[in-house]
Amino acid sequence: MSRPPLAREKVLDAFEAILIDDGERSATMDATARAAGVSKGGLLYHFGSKEALEAALLERLHTLVADDVDAMAASPDGPIDYFLRTSVMQNDPIDRAILAASRLAQGGSAPAREALRGIRDQWAGVLRAHTKDATALDLVMLVSDGLYFNNALEGGSIPGPVPRGTAMDALIAMVERAAKD
Repeated sequence: MSRPPLAREKVLDAFEAILIDDGERSATMDATARAAGVSKGGLLYHFGSKEALEAALLERLHTLVADDVDAMAASPDGPIDYFLRTSVMQNDPIDRAILAASRLAQGGSAPAREALRGIRDQWAGVLRAHTKDATALDLVMLVSDGLYFNNALEGGSIPGPVPRGTAMDALIAMVERAAKD
C-alpha cells in the first residue's frame, strides 16, 4: 500500500488538530488551509469539500482501529489487559483520531457517530470471547470508558483518578477475574 502524499496528510493533520482544539464549527476549509500552510487551492486539490475531509479523517480512524484491533487480539497479555491499558490516552494517532471523530459526532455528523459505534462494536467483538457473558463484557467496556473519561479530565480543572503502575495492574486483574469467572 502506498503512502498518501505528504501535503494531503499535513492537511488532514491540521483538520484533526482544529477539531480537537477548537471544535467542529472552527474546522472550516479556510482554517484548515491556514493551519496546514497550504493555499485553499492546495487543500481543494486533495479534499474537494469539508465532507471529503471528514470522510478522510474517518478513513484514517478506521485504519488505526483495524491495527488496534489486531494488536488487541494478538496481545500476549490478553485482549482485556491490552484494551484497558490503552484506554488511558497517550495523545497518539488513534487517540487523536477518536477525539476528532467525537468532535464531528458532537457537531451532528451521522457518519462520525456510526464510525464511533462501529469501533466500539469491533473492540467488543474481540473482547466477547474473553468474557463470560454480556454483563462481563459491559463491565470491561465501562471500565475502559471510565479510564478514558478520567484521563481526559486529568488535564482540565476536574482531575479524575487514573490508576498507574501497580494500581493499574490490580485494577486489570480485578476486572479480568470478574469478567472471566
